[in-house]
Amino acid sequence: MYDAAGKLDKGHLVENYAPLVKRIAFHLMAKLPASVDVDDLVQNGMIGLLDAIGRYEEGLGAQFETYAVQRIRGAMLDGLRENDWLPRSLRRDMRRIEAAIHALEQQHGRPPSETELAESLGVPLLEYQQMLQDARGHQLVYFEDFTDGEGEDYFERHLGQPEANPLAILEDADMRVNLVRAIEDLPEREKLIMSLYYDEELNLREIGAVLGVTESRVCQLHSQAVARLRARVLGVGGPATGGARRGRPPKKAAQA
Repeated sequence: MYDAAGKLDKGHLVENYAPLVKRIAFHLMAKLPASVDVDDLVQNGMIGLLDAIGRYEEGLGAQFETYAVQRIRGAMLDGLRENDWLPRSLRRDMRRIEAAIHALEQQHGRPPSETELAESLGVPLLEYQQMLQDARGHQLVYFEDFTDGEGEDYFERHLGQPEANPLAILEDADMRVNLVRAIEDLPEREKLIMSLYYDEELNLREIGAVLGVTESRVCQLHSQAVARLRARVLGVGGPATGGARRGRPPKKAAQA
């Protein structure tokens, strides 16, 4: 990693860690719509890698690879934030799917099948699956989930309260317990996909090879799994906080 002068060899580091940039990019693609170009992620990631090399020379104590991963991923996310990479129309479609999942689970007491969800939404099965495909990048939690419906930001209301800071709210014990239970209740194939993606860090193509299905099919099942988790953990309207109720917290309760 160092040249004859005892300094970090930037050229060697770039060459050595370029595969890491690509792996992070392909892993991140599972959370992004098909309109995002993986080459753009790689380009931003390389910028992050160069930034990591430059900053690491300042004497940071962390292992270089650990630090580089953070900078690479951060650079990719910064690039994405410059564009609205998940259109509001797709989010609306996923909200509809979440509401259908919630209603059917209440009705039948079990996770609904794809066919049942398509019928509930009034669309053909192939169209429903295309909605899932288009919505790759649907996340478990969005910042906009934490609003009171009146334009006031949920995080801003809690930022000055050390006893209830935003990070603590997101890490609420009840929410973690509910998430674990929701994952356990996923259909077996969707549960396996979540495990392979988040625990084993396989990308969609690798997961498809394990399951014997196409990459696009894995993408559909991943989006559907996330929708199931949101419907169970966050409710139809927003996040569950404190375990008392689902949906957005009432303004008075949040300020109490």
